[in-house]
Amino acid sequence: MAKILALTGNEAAAYAMMQINPDVVAAYPITPQTALMQKFADFVADGDVDTELILVESEHSAMSATVGASAGGARAMTATAANGLALMWEIVYIAASNRLPIVMPVVNRALSAPINILCDHSDSMGCRDAGWIQIYSENAQEAYDNTIQAMRIAEHPDVLTPAMVTLDGFIISHGMEDIRLLEKKEVQKFVGEYKPPYPLLNPQHPVTYGPIDFHDYYFEHKRPQVDGMENAKRVAVQVGHEFGQKSGRTYGLFDAYRMEDAEIAAVILGSTAGTARPVVDELRQRGIKAGLLKLRVFRPFPAMEIAKVLSGKKAVAVLDRSLSFGAQGGPLFCEVCSALYNEGHRIPVINFIYGLGGRAVEIENIQEVYQKLGKVAKTGNVTKIVNYLNLRE
Repeated sequence: MAKILALTGNEAAAYAMMQINPDVVAAYPITPQTALMQKFADFVADGDVDTELILVESEHSAMSATVGASAGGARAMTATAANGLALMWEIVYIAASNRLPIVMPVVNRALSAPINILCDHSDSMGCRDAGWIQIYSENAQEAYDNTIQAMRIAEHPDVLTPAMVTLDGFIISHGMEDIRLLEKKEVQKFVGEYKPPYPLLNPQHPVTYGPIDFHDYYFEHKRPQVDGMENAKRVAVQVGHEFGQKSGRTYGLFDAYRMEDAEIAAVILGSTAGTARPVVDELRQRGIKAGLLKLRVFRPFPAMEIAKVLSGKKAVAVLDRSLSFGAQGGPLFCEVCSALYNEGHRIPVINFIYGLGGRAVEIENIQEVYQKLGKVAKTGNVTKIVNYLNLRE
């Protein structure tokens, strides 16, 4: 029987880490992630884990220590947010390039300037091409479930790629809800024992990490990262199915809500999907065929799968909680448009930038999205591609 506890999103992620029982965790505080590592430190102090907890002097050092531990053959984790993730930037790439299956909860927060500690996705979206798997959570339950699954996905021999599990800052990280926890033994059986393929500390099979690598072989060493990332799609679905057999909560690459006969649909990441779902239900009661596509795995981007779900829709809205300066729209919007175009679908798509710096997203804001979608569906014309939701004029 599942154990139910009232937990914040930070606590839920920390519980997942405790039940995984990693060998090494490097910790450095940054709002709104701090409480996550504080809770995990409680587990260390209480003897609930065998983890070596390393308190470092910066987020750059946290990722560096995690990379060193993982290269040495340890199961390693850390957590961060916003400016902390930005400070890790150099080492985030090194972790991916060395194919180290590190798992890192990222508590989404806006990047400066101006200084802001509230939620948007500018931090994780800044890392979208760094070579990390990215899994987005809608609520605290998903933050717990995704953290456990991320370890299995990252460590799969066909993947061997680090993974970040995101949870919206304060909205999820500090919001409390009932969480259904698996037993610790179940989690450890599910993730299994990590058997590193190329540990640095094996004198019988010496390896080198991070050597100089110029034009003669650099290209060949980067190309396999693509295969590992692509394999992560298949593995994420497989692991999500196995997790469902244990927990009753099955996961895929995305959640298609009332999409089978939908004529208009919104594509969303993170907690805002929870705000959009009742709007879809209300529209359905009025006879409007609305749907919602909540993307869970952003990297690797499931382009063909998304295009198949959106095929035949009259209009699609893509909501981005981050800006991509100088681009044709937000990061998610550009990916969705590319996916539809490459699969031969000419569907009107509009972009909504929303919620930057923690700006509230209310029911009426989502209703506005669907109202504009309805107009586009009737006319087939998009007069304004990029729209700013709930922005003062």
